This record gives sequence, structure tokens and C-alpha cells, in this order.
Amino acid sequence: MVVITSEQRDVIFDAVRAMYTSVAEEPEQEYHFPTGRPALDYVGYPAELLDKLSESALESFAGVGYPFAADVVRVGDTVLDIGSGSGTDLLLAALLVGPSGHAIGMDMTAAMREKCLANARSIGLTGVAVLDGNAEAIPLPDASVDVVTSNGVINLVPNKRAAIAEIHRVLRPGGRVQIADIVVADLPSAECRAKPQLWAECIVGATTEADYLDTFRAMGFTDVERLSELDYFAGSTSASTRQTADGFGAHSMVMRAVKPQ
Repeated sequence: MVVITSEQRDVIFDAVRAMYTSVAEEPEQEYHFPTGRPALDYVGYPAELLDKLSESALESFAGVGYPFAADVVRVGDTVLDIGSGSGTDLLLAALLVGPSGHAIGMDMTAAMREKCLANARSIGLTGVAVLDGNAEAIPLPDASVDVVTSNGVINLVPNKRAAIAEIHRVLRPGGRVQIADIVVADLPSAECRAKPQLWAECIVGATTEADYLDTFRAMGFTDVERLSELDYFAGSTSASTRQTADGFGAHSMVMRAVKPQ
């Protein structure tokens, strides 16, 4: 196991902020992972849902799957989106929960938070809130949300057990989880995983699918299910990224889980 020092952790988070600030401010640029409407189509979002959002809410999308396939969001729910980015999933959640529900985003990147709020206003969703924070320390009270959603984020988090424990803490009893994330078949070497600058590349920080799901079980979740997987990096325009992903068996996975009553 690679121990990430506090200094390395800060560098990891700085690298992630820099990467996603660029995606927010320069969505037209080419990145090593799919972005925007082409990425949304590739990972399986229905066109009829995307057509409800503005182009600005789609252009900086950098998720890795379609977590709403889990079908756990209900009218009136309070939903937390961890790593809400420019708001694609958060705004879809807000539309699903309706006026009686609440949609709360959380992101560590200021440019993404600002863009998300502007995108919410552009389609009249004034009740959307976006917090500054990271998955290891969610700035919400215990048992305060019904659903946690996240898309391509926990693979970037150094302390995944802490992040999953935090998800469990903020969920109400009976609360549900829907997540799309990157997992690997073979862990990157300790040397690779000890280089903070590589974590923003979405592969070296990922864990195996079995470990990912088992950690949810160990943190107290039940009904932990892998729903689907996708050769996500096959959609990258970077030959070196595709080769690296293939070497580690990196792919995206959609899962769901429940916090027991």
C-alpha cells in the first residue's frame, strides 16, 4: 500500500484543481479524456435528458459513466453531487427531484462551482446550491441527504475509505448511492501511485473494482451492486492514454448501494 503524505495530498488536489479549471474555462481544448456532449453521448446519457440543459452545462462535462442508470433518485429527495463540476449531473438531479426536493453540489474547483451556478440560473433552477469541499470531508451534517451521486471523482481522492465513510455519514438511513467511477484490473505500481502529479490523469489513483465495492460494504453499505462497465478510455483521442489504460485494465463502472435503515 502506498502511503500518501499530507504534502503529496495537497499536490494531488492542486493538480486536480488545475486540470478541471482548464476544462471549465477552455472546454474547446482537447484533453486526454472525453469531454462535453460527445462524452455524454459516449457514456450513455439519453439525448432527451441532455436537451433539457444548456450547452454551457454540457460543454465541460468530464464524467466517466451514466450514474442515473441506477434509478435511485425520487421526487422530493435531497441529492448531493460529489464533484459536481459544471453541473450536468447536478442539474439533471434537480429536475428529477422537482420543486419539493433539493440538489446540492460540491466541488473543490472554483471555476466549476461558478459555472455550475450560472448554468442552474440559465434554466431557472434557483434552488441549486454548490459547496466548496472535497470528498474526504463533506461540509454537511450527519444524515442530511437522501441520495449521493458522483461521476469520475473518487478515483481522484487519496483516502477513499474516508470518502466512502463520509458518504455513509451524510446519508439518511435508507439513503441511496449512485456512482460512476474509474477502476482498474491491475493496480499501478507503487512508484506511479506515489507521484501526485499523475493522479489527475484518472488512472494511477484508481483502485480495483473488487476493492472499490468491498470498501462500500466495509463502511456499512448493503445492496452494493455493479450495474455496468465501459471501456471509457477507448473514447480518448490520446493514443498514449488508451495504451496506458489498456495496460492497467482501466475502465469505468456504474454502481449503486444503500445505507441500511
